[in-house]
Amino acid sequence: MTQRAWDRPWCASFNVENLEQKVEVVGWIRRRRDLGGLVFVDLRDRTGIVQLVFETEMLSYGEKLSPEDVVRVEGTIRRRAEGQANPDLPTGEIEIRVSGCEVLTSAETPPFVVEDDTNASEELRLKHRALDLRRPKMVSNLILRHRVVAEARRFFDEMEFLEVETPILTRSTPEGARDFLVPSRVHKGEFYALPQSPQLFKQMLQVAGVGRYVQIARCFRDEDLRADRQPEFTQIDVEASFITEEDIFFLIERLFGCIFPMVGIDPPETFPRLSYAECMERFGSDRPDTRFGLELVELGPQCEGCGFRVLESAAEEGRVKGILLPGGADYSRKQLDGLAEFVKPYGAAGVLWFKLTADGVGSPAKKALGEDGCRRFLEAAGAGEGDLLLVVGAPERVVFAALGALRVHLAGERDLIPKDRHDFLWVTDFPLLEHSPDDDRYFAMHHPFTAPLPEDEALMESDPGVVRARAYDVVMDGVELGGGSIRIHSAQLQRQMFAALGIDAAEADERFGFLLEAFRYGVPPHGGIALGLDRMIMLMAGRDSIRDVIAFPKTTSASCLLTEAPSGVDEDQLKELGLKV
Repeated sequence: MTQRAWDRPWCASFNVENLEQKVEVVGWIRRRRDLGGLVFVDLRDRTGIVQLVFETEMLSYGEKLSPEDVVRVEGTIRRRAEGQANPDLPTGEIEIRVSGCEVLTSAETPPFVVEDDTNASEELRLKHRALDLRRPKMVSNLILRHRVVAEARRFFDEMEFLEVETPILTRSTPEGARDFLVPSRVHKGEFYALPQSPQLFKQMLQVAGVGRYVQIARCFRDEDLRADRQPEFTQIDVEASFITEEDIFFLIERLFGCIFPMVGIDPPETFPRLSYAECMERFGSDRPDTRFGLELVELGPQCEGCGFRVLESAAEEGRVKGILLPGGADYSRKQLDGLAEFVKPYGAAGVLWFKLTADGVGSPAKKALGEDGCRRFLEAAGAGEGDLLLVVGAPERVVFAALGALRVHLAGERDLIPKDRHDFLWVTDFPLLEHSPDDDRYFAMHHPFTAPLPEDEALMESDPGVVRARAYDVVMDGVELGGGSIRIHSAQLQRQMFAALGIDAAEADERFGFLLEAFRYGVPPHGGIALGLDRMIMLMAGRDSIRDVIAFPKTTSASCLLTEAPSGVDEDQLKELGLKV
């Protein structure tokens, strides 16, 4: 009977229960060890490795093999010699005595050793991504991603959600980040845009009566990149009708309860909830890492009449807050200068510090504040002997940004983040709008279809800046895993929202006309959430960059080293599109 490819066993599928079985395996040569009269070879596929033994009449075959050759071998499974077992491998107790070997393709010497502990640069690994993806850690990331997506699909199917695909070529509706534009050959001078998210389409599906929608959706944003951001990324996109915030929270908590245990992480049944305002006041961030302390302390009252004009004016014109670092009095002047430099990219002029030691108080502000004045700041922060207080005074946005980042930086420096703890939480009650001083206008903090809290609706015209949104983010260990909102389904409220954003009827029709037209014919209350699949897998796999969990990622300059994209195109192609560069 012919053996089908999918009937052939994987390399790591053997153990002592298979002793004396005759098998055929295929894979890549990982390593060869020639002991003279005996050649041991590690054969690798995506599941792991199995040890091959070439001896007697097969010895010459084993001697010719090189790393990354692709081979098919036949042989018999036997137990390894006494003392030779490898407890770290699933196949560590057995080996295959080779009776037949065929080299399917010979490999040249690879540009780096295909091992987890390679010292190859990321640039070299991205250029030779096919080799990089052979490394066990990279394979395990792809397997984990597959299993998470499969489990998510199973979960949402049980919850009676329909998976619906939405267009990749769509209309440009700028939502904050820049669109990627695609020129039309048929309609010269006009462009499609790649979707930043399926937002408008998933709302259309609710108008259509789908009721519960889900999609593993590809999204595209032309924005500056970093370790947890790519120009193309994947969302688990969810939308449902007749739904409340509580329904969304329940749904995602149950989903995470199915997914995260795959890697030994057990989320609580119900996640804690913090308002946006509380998060900013306590942590300086709307995605706080709550696994450690170092919460921000309010120092504005201590600045009033303190005699140090820098602090007094900072409190009058903005905010003054600080972080108390227990035991931080051991920081040197050079280290403290480094912290002052650290906050400058966030807009702060620097950091004012206070130390409490057995010798008394130390601070560059001591001359202006005096001993007692310095102690008032330290006491307000709850400082004890040996502690360090770090203070920033500036406009509120700068204070939160600088101290929020400094808090995480200090926790890393002092090793304060527990390695075996994971915190999940919901952040709620975001501002509906954020004001841009440069443009002197409001922008939607989420998007123009996010509903305000019912108790704040009356303020939409008189004081839109204080209106809170029915928006929420789910956060794990200081990383935003997803965000969403309950949407506006009232035509009058939608007009108020557009007015607050400075969008008149003509512009609304131009940007969102097809959705607004659909909204004329019966809109159910609806809402949803989009989860960042890449970030979820990154945290589950214990990686620091989403590039490690995406098969073919871009660099931080948005280029693909494997394919050398982006690239120029032929003049004929441009001419056909009616474009000139």
